[in-house]
Amino acid sequence: MKGCSTLTRIKDVKIYKATSQISKSIADATHSISDIAFYVVEIFTNKGTRGQGYLLSFHYSPQAIEGALSDLKTFILEEQYHIYETVKMKKEYEIETEYFGSIGLQRWAVATFNIAMWDAWGHELNQPIWKILGGSNIKIPVYGSGGWLSYTDEELLEEVMDYKKRGFTAVKIKVGSKDIERDIIRIKKVREAVGTNIKIMIDANQGMDVPSAVKLSKLASDMGIHWFEEPIVHDDFSGYEIIRRKTSIALAMGEREYDCTALKELIRRNALDLWQPDIIRIGGVEEWRNSAALASLNNIPVLPHYYKDYDVPLLTTISKPYGAESFDWIDEIIDNRMLIESGYVYPRQGNGWGFRFREEFLNEVK
Repeated sequence: MKGCSTLTRIKDVKIYKATSQISKSIADATHSISDIAFYVVEIFTNKGTRGQGYLLSFHYSPQAIEGALSDLKTFILEEQYHIYETVKMKKEYEIETEYFGSIGLQRWAVATFNIAMWDAWGHELNQPIWKILGGSNIKIPVYGSGGWLSYTDEELLEEVMDYKKRGFTAVKIKVGSKDIERDIIRIKKVREAVGTNIKIMIDANQGMDVPSAVKLSKLASDMGIHWFEEPIVHDDFSGYEIIRRKTSIALAMGEREYDCTALKELIRRNALDLWQPDIIRIGGVEEWRNSAALASLNNIPVLPHYYKDYDVPLLTTISKPYGAESFDWIDEIIDNRMLIESGYVYPRQGNGWGFRFREEFLNEVK
C-alpha cells in the first residue's frame, strides 16, 4: 500500500484524553477507581474522511497507555495503511511487537485503532457498521450496570431505582465484600426495591474464592439472581467447573481475555453460560466476532463487556445476541447517545459507529 495515493489511506492520527463529566471514585471487590477517563484515537485519511475509536482507561498507567498508542501511531503512518486493512495492520504490528509481547496494552492499542479504522470505513461508505457487516436493525436487550461496593445503601438503591424509572428491566450490582452477609443484605435490599419484574445480576470482579462463591450462590438462590459474573479469577477453569456443578446459578465471564483460550477451555468443561468479550482487550472487531462465532457455535449466548457503543451494532450481526451492558459514562461527552427504551437499546443509524466525541472534551496528547 505504501505510496498508493489513489486508495483511502491513513494520512494523520491524533490521540486525545477525555474524562467523563460524572467521574467519581468507585470501587469493586478488586479495584479502587479514582477517575472515569478515556483515550480517543482519531484517524484522518487522504480523502478527507475520519474515524474515532476509544478505550476506557480509568486512572491506570497513563504513560504506558499513551506510549502504546503513540508507538502504533508511528507504525501506521510509516506503513501508510489503507483504512480497510484492519486485519493486516494487526498481524504486522503483532510481528513488530512480538519481542515484548503482543497482548496487554499492545493489543489494546491495536483494537482502538482497529475501531477507528472501521469508523472511517463506515464514513467512506456512508453506512453504519452494522449494515456493512450484514446486521439487522433490531433492538438489543440492555442492562444497567454499577452497584459499586463503595456505594452506601442509599446510593445503591438510588442507582437501581433510576435504572428502573428509565425503563431498564435488568440491573447488575457488585458483590465480593469481605463479609458475605453484607452481599446478601445488599442483594435483598435491591430485590425489595425493584420488585420481582426486574432481573438482578451480580459481579464479583474475580474477588472471591470457590468456597465463598458457592456459598454466596446458594444463599442468593431464592432472590432470583439471573447470573453471576467473574466470581473467581478468570483462569481458574476448574473453579468455574466446580461452582457450576455445585450450584444452579448461571456463570458469565470473558472480559479479561485477549483470545479464545479461556472460552475453549470453559466450553470443554461445560463451565460457562454467557460469554462476555471485551472488544478492546480481545483485539477489535474481527476478534470480537470470531469469539462470538465460537460461543454461538457452542450454544453460549454473547453478552459483551462495557462498550455498548460498539457492541450493540456488532450484536445485531450474530446469531445469539444476549444483550449489552450500559453505563452512562460517555453520554455527556459525545454528540449522539444511544436510544434506550423499555429495556432495549437500538443501533445508531449514522455512518460508522454513529457518534463522535465532542471536541470541547478532548485534550490532545502530544
